[in-house]
Amino acid sequence: MIEDNNLYSPEFINRLKSGNREAFTQLVEETSSKIYNLALRMLEKEQDAEDVLQETYIKALRNISSFEGRSSVLTWLYRIATNEALMIMRKHKTSGTVVDIDQDDDEDGEGLQIVDWCCLPESEMMSKETQIKLQEAANLLSPLLKAVFLLRDVERLSGQETALILGINEDAVKTRLVRARLKLRERLTGYFSERIKMEVANE
Repeated sequence: MIEDNNLYSPEFINRLKSGNREAFTQLVEETSSKIYNLALRMLEKEQDAEDVLQETYIKALRNISSFEGRSSVLTWLYRIATNEALMIMRKHKTSGTVVDIDQDDDEDGEGLQIVDWCCLPESEMMSKETQIKLQEAANLLSPLLKAVFLLRDVERLSGQETALILGINEDAVKTRLVRARLKLRERLTGYFSERIKMEVANE
Protein backbone atom coordinates (compact mmCIF):
# COMPACT_ATOMS: atom_id res chain seq x y z
CA MET A 1 0.00 0.00 0.00
CA ILE A 2 1.17 3.50 -0.78
CA GLU A 3 1.73 5.39 2.46
CA ASP A 4 1.23 9.13 2.64
CA ASN A 5 3.70 11.38 4.45
CA ASN A 6 4.39 15.10 4.61
CA LEU A 7 5.25 15.07 0.91
CA TYR A 8 1.58 14.41 0.15
CA SER A 9 0.10 16.71 2.78
CA PRO A 10 -2.61 19.21 1.78
CA GLU A 11 -0.08 22.02 2.15
CA PHE A 12 2.34 20.34 -0.23
CA ILE A 13 -0.42 19.56 -2.75
CA ASN A 14 -1.49 23.21 -2.68
CA ARG A 15 2.09 24.25 -3.45
CA LEU A 16 2.15 21.83 -6.38
CA LYS A 17 -1.18 23.05 -7.73
CA SER A 18 -0.08 26.67 -7.47
CA GLY A 19 2.86 25.90 -9.77
CA ASN A 20 5.62 25.96 -7.17
CA ARG A 21 8.69 24.64 -9.02
CA GLU A 22 10.55 23.73 -5.85
CA ALA A 23 7.66 21.54 -4.73
CA PHE A 24 7.48 19.83 -8.12
CA THR A 25 11.24 19.20 -8.09
CA GLN A 26 10.87 17.63 -4.65
CA LEU A 27 8.04 15.45 -5.94
CA VAL A 28 10.19 14.20 -8.82
CA GLU A 29 13.13 13.49 -6.53
CA GLU A 30 10.98 11.53 -4.09
CA THR A 31 8.98 9.49 -6.61
CA SER A 32 11.03 9.07 -9.79
CA SER A 33 12.73 5.83 -8.73
CA LYS A 34 9.35 4.21 -7.99
CA ILE A 35 7.92 5.33 -11.32
CA TYR A 36 10.99 4.22 -13.26
CA ASN A 37 11.15 0.79 -11.61
CA LEU A 38 7.48 0.12 -12.35
CA ALA A 39 7.92 1.20 -15.97
CA LEU A 40 11.02 -0.96 -16.36
CA ARG A 41 9.25 -4.03 -14.98
CA MET A 42 6.34 -3.43 -17.32
CA LEU A 43 8.38 -2.68 -20.44
CA GLU A 44 11.72 -4.51 -19.91
CA LYS A 45 13.67 -1.93 -21.92
CA GLU A 46 15.47 0.95 -20.20
CA GLN A 47 14.80 3.39 -23.04
CA ASP A 48 11.06 2.68 -22.91
CA ALA A 49 11.08 3.09 -19.13
CA GLU A 50 12.92 6.40 -19.42
CA ASP A 51 10.40 7.59 -22.01
CA VAL A 52 7.54 6.71 -19.66
CA LEU A 53 9.28 8.46 -16.77
CA GLN A 54 9.73 11.64 -18.79
CA GLU A 55 6.19 11.60 -20.17
CA THR A 56 4.75 10.97 -16.71
CA TYR A 57 6.23 14.14 -15.24
CA ILE A 58 5.47 16.20 -18.34
CA LYS A 59 1.81 15.26 -18.05
CA ALA A 60 1.86 15.67 -14.28
CA LEU A 61 3.26 19.19 -14.57
CA ARG A 62 0.73 20.04 -17.25
CA ASN A 63 -2.25 18.73 -15.28
CA ILE A 64 -1.31 19.20 -11.61
CA SER A 65 -3.65 22.17 -11.26
CA SER A 66 -6.60 19.85 -11.94
CA PHE A 67 -5.49 17.20 -9.41
CA GLU A 68 -8.55 16.60 -7.24
CA GLY A 69 -6.93 14.69 -4.39
CA ARG A 70 -9.22 11.65 -4.60
CA SER A 71 -6.07 9.55 -4.30
CA SER A 72 -2.52 10.25 -3.17
CA VAL A 73 -0.36 12.13 -5.64
CA LEU A 74 1.85 9.03 -5.95
CA THR A 75 -1.14 6.92 -6.95
CA TRP A 76 -1.96 9.61 -9.51
CA LEU A 77 1.59 9.43 -10.89
CA TYR A 78 1.37 5.64 -11.00
CA ARG A 79 -1.81 5.96 -13.04
CA ILE A 80 -0.18 8.27 -15.58
CA ALA A 81 2.89 6.03 -15.83
CA THR A 82 0.87 2.83 -16.09
CA ASN A 83 -1.30 4.25 -18.86
CA GLU A 84 1.81 5.33 -20.77
CA ALA A 85 3.40 1.91 -20.31
CA LEU A 86 0.23 0.08 -21.37
CA MET A 87 0.10 2.08 -24.59
CA ILE A 88 3.68 1.07 -25.40
CA MET A 89 3.01 -2.57 -24.46
CA ARG A 90 -0.05 -2.73 -26.69
CA LYS A 91 1.89 -1.14 -29.52
CA HIS A 92 4.59 -3.79 -29.13
CA LYS A 93 1.92 -6.47 -28.94
CA THR A 94 0.45 -5.50 -32.30
CA SER A 95 3.93 -5.64 -33.82
CA GLY A 96 4.37 -9.16 -32.51
CA THR A 97 6.96 -8.47 -29.80
CA VAL A 98 4.72 -9.41 -26.87
CA VAL A 99 3.31 -12.89 -26.34
CA ASP A 100 -0.28 -12.74 -25.09
CA ILE A 101 -1.31 -15.58 -22.80
CA ASP A 102 -4.37 -13.73 -21.49
CA GLN A 103 -6.80 -16.12 -23.12
CA ASP A 104 -9.53 -18.14 -21.45
CA ASP A 105 -8.57 -21.46 -22.98
CA ASP A 106 -7.52 -24.65 -21.26
CA GLU A 107 -5.78 -26.44 -24.10
CA ASP A 108 -2.28 -26.06 -22.75
CA GLY A 109 -3.22 -26.27 -19.10
CA GLU A 110 -5.56 -29.25 -19.14
CA GLY A 111 -4.51 -31.78 -16.55
CA LEU A 112 -1.50 -29.72 -15.49
CA GLN A 113 -0.41 -30.25 -11.89
CA ILE A 114 0.35 -26.76 -10.61
CA VAL A 115 2.97 -26.50 -7.91
CA ASP A 116 2.03 -24.27 -4.97
CA TRP A 117 4.66 -21.58 -4.38
CA CYS A 118 4.02 -21.75 -0.63
CA CYS A 119 6.07 -24.95 -0.53
CA LEU A 120 9.22 -22.94 -1.13
CA PRO A 121 11.02 -21.18 1.72
CA GLU A 122 11.03 -17.39 1.66
CA SER A 123 14.76 -17.30 0.92
CA GLU A 124 14.15 -19.30 -2.25
CA MET A 125 11.26 -17.10 -3.34
CA MET A 126 13.50 -14.06 -2.93
CA SER A 127 16.49 -15.57 -4.76
CA LYS A 128 17.80 -13.74 -7.80
CA GLU A 129 17.20 -16.75 -10.03
CA THR A 130 13.58 -17.05 -8.93
CA GLN A 131 12.96 -13.34 -9.43
CA ILE A 132 14.37 -13.57 -12.96
CA LYS A 133 12.19 -16.58 -13.78
CA LEU A 134 9.14 -14.81 -12.38
CA GLN A 135 9.85 -11.66 -14.40
CA GLU A 136 10.33 -13.73 -17.57
CA ALA A 137 6.97 -15.40 -17.01
CA ALA A 138 5.29 -12.07 -16.22
CA ASN A 139 6.63 -10.68 -19.50
CA LEU A 140 4.43 -13.20 -21.34
CA LEU A 141 1.22 -11.98 -19.72
CA SER A 142 -1.11 -9.66 -21.58
CA PRO A 143 -0.54 -5.96 -20.81
CA LEU A 144 -3.46 -5.63 -18.38
CA LEU A 145 -2.78 -8.87 -16.49
CA LYS A 146 0.87 -7.93 -16.18
CA ALA A 147 -0.05 -4.48 -14.87
CA VAL A 148 -2.40 -5.94 -12.25
CA PHE A 149 0.20 -8.48 -11.13
CA LEU A 150 2.97 -5.89 -10.85
CA LEU A 151 0.85 -3.32 -9.03
CA ARG A 152 -0.64 -5.79 -6.54
CA ASP A 153 2.07 -8.40 -5.97
CA VAL A 154 5.28 -6.48 -6.70
CA GLU A 155 4.50 -2.87 -5.81
CA ARG A 156 2.17 -4.10 -3.01
CA LEU A 157 -0.58 -1.63 -3.80
CA SER A 158 -4.07 -2.25 -2.46
CA GLY A 159 -6.92 -3.44 -4.62
CA GLN A 160 -8.50 0.00 -4.35
CA GLU A 161 -5.31 1.77 -5.45
CA THR A 162 -4.83 -0.65 -8.33
CA ALA A 163 -8.43 -0.12 -9.45
CA LEU A 164 -7.93 3.66 -9.41
CA ILE A 165 -4.72 3.40 -11.41
CA LEU A 166 -6.19 1.10 -14.06
CA GLY A 167 -9.63 2.68 -14.20
CA ILE A 168 -11.45 -0.56 -13.39
CA ASN A 169 -13.40 -1.72 -10.35
CA GLU A 170 -11.95 -3.75 -7.48
CA ASP A 171 -13.78 -6.93 -8.49
CA ALA A 172 -12.13 -6.72 -11.91
CA VAL A 173 -8.76 -6.30 -10.20
CA LYS A 174 -9.36 -9.41 -8.09
CA THR A 175 -10.45 -11.46 -11.10
CA ARG A 176 -7.45 -10.44 -13.19
CA LEU A 177 -5.03 -10.99 -10.32
CA VAL A 178 -6.29 -14.56 -9.88
CA ARG A 179 -5.89 -15.16 -13.62
CA ALA A 180 -2.41 -13.66 -13.66
CA ARG A 181 -1.25 -15.74 -10.69
CA LEU A 182 -2.68 -18.91 -12.22
CA LYS A 183 -0.96 -18.30 -15.56
CA LEU A 184 2.33 -17.58 -13.82
CA ARG A 185 2.05 -20.79 -11.82
CA GLU A 186 1.34 -22.73 -15.00
CA ARG A 187 4.41 -21.22 -16.63
CA LEU A 188 6.64 -21.82 -13.62
CA THR A 189 5.36 -25.15 -12.36
CA GLY A 190 8.29 -27.09 -13.86
CA TYR A 191 10.84 -24.70 -12.40
CA PHE A 192 9.32 -24.66 -8.92
CA SER A 193 8.87 -28.44 -8.95
CA GLU A 194 12.61 -28.85 -9.49
CA ARG A 195 13.44 -26.28 -6.81
CA ILE A 196 11.20 -28.06 -4.29
CA LYS A 197 12.87 -31.40 -5.09
CA MET A 198 16.26 -29.80 -4.50
CA GLU A 199 15.11 -28.33 -1.17
CA VAL A 200 13.80 -31.72 -0.02
CA ALA A 201 17.00 -33.46 -1.11
CA ASN A 202 19.11 -30.98 0.84
CA GLU A 203 17.20 -31.41 4.09
